[in-house]
Order: sequence, then structure tokens, then C-alpha cells
Amino acid sequence: MTNSTFQALAHPIRRGVVERLALGPATVGEATRGFGVSKPTLSRHLRVLEDAGLLTRMVEGRTHRLRLNTKPLTEAEAWLETQRARWERLFDAVEQYLEEPGRGEP
Repeated sequence: MTNSTFQALAHPIRRGVVERLALGPATVGEATRGFGVSKPTLSRHLRVLEDAGLLTRMVEGRTHRLRLNTKPLTEAEAWLETQRARWERLFDAVEQYLEEPGRGEP
């Protein structure tokens, strides 16, 4: 669902994890290295991404490998494109209105 995708991407750490996973699958340590927060905090961020369907986790022994699921991002992109098209139509209508004689600049 688009709402959970946007909510998950609202935090910079989660966006950073998504950006890293866009390069390919990674272990939890590789995907979360360098964020400067505790492991429990990172676990909560990963849980939000998993709950939103943005990542999947494969457990191989003690190693947890993460993979980006792009389907929710594709759905969010489609929603954004719809909104962009709507706003462009509205701006075009305003532009036409302002170009009518007697409108716009005094």
C-alpha cells in the first residue's frame, strides 16, 4: 500500500537502507553500517521497512540477508505520477486563465 511505503520512507535511516539495498542484496550489517544508532533502533527501522513490504529477509544460519522489493516503490511512483499529471493540468488551466485578456498583470 502506498501510505505504508511513504511512511517507511519518511525517515532518513530507512531511505539510506533502501538506497544501499538498491545496489543489491546485503547482510543486515552491510545494509545498516554507519548510521550511528543502536542495534535495537536499526532493528525497528528494518521492521518498518519489512512491514511496508520494501524488503525481504532471508536467514542463512546466523546471517540475515536483506533484499529490496521494488513493487511498493513502483506503486508509489505510479501514484506520484498521477499527482504530477493532475497538478500540471491545474497549472495549465491557471496559465490559460491568466493569459486571457484583462487577466494577469494589471
